Amino acid sequence: MRYLFTILTLLALWLQGADKIPAWYYSIHDTKVQKEAFFRLLHPLVEKENQKILQERDFVKNFFAKFSKNPLASEEDLAKLAKIAKKYRIKKLFDKEEYLKKIDAVPVSLVLAQAALESGWGKSRFAKIANNLFGEWTYGKNGIVPKNRAPGKRHKIRVFRSIEDSIASYMLNLNRHPAYREFRLARVLAKKAGRKFDGLQAAMTMQRYSQLGRRYNHLVSTIIRKNRLHKFEG
Repeated sequence: MRYLFTILTLLALWLQGADKIPAWYYSIHDTKVQKEAFFRLLHPLVEKENQKILQERDFVKNFFAKFSKNPLASEEDLAKLAKIAKKYRIKKLFDKEEYLKKIDAVPVSLVLAQAALESGWGKSRFAKIANNLFGEWTYGKNGIVPKNRAPGKRHKIRVFRSIEDSIASYMLNLNRHPAYREFRLARVLAKKAGRKFDGLQAAMTMQRYSQLGRRYNHLVSTIIRKNRLHKFEG
């Protein structure tokens, strides 16, 4: 109980504006306590990003509800729809179903588990110096060359201004990249069947996130189970 109180107190201070994983996190020596702190640090940021995504989804649903009654949409609404279409790489501006497939919440337990796995619980070099929790690559100028990058390769580890930006980028990646069509399809099918789409189901669609393939799915699901991350699901 004392550890939990300390974590929650420090978390409240951190949420006031820190962009990086705070220094006090790395000073926790109890592994179990540190893991709990890691999840509690990221949880509100994941929830915040999901709320942004659901607001975009609500806009799309409201837009098409109005559009079906009156096809003369306002310039403001059309501009916002076009901006969302560009963000999610939706080719046909009025393809309602494509918007709804791509714009939806990502299971919190999946995000937390992959953050832990990809960043070594926030201890990796890239998590510390680039706020990169999910191992995202870039081919632009703003990146860090991996130490063991193979000859001839040009990829870099992407640098983020904050871990909040890293979370947002990762979630957008799952929602729009062709590699994660299976993830989005599983989410749609669960919603149509009236079933909850949780992190364990989502984890079994992540084989293209890593060179480990299907083994990666089981690594993610093991983290979810062992750390009881379902407690963070709404």
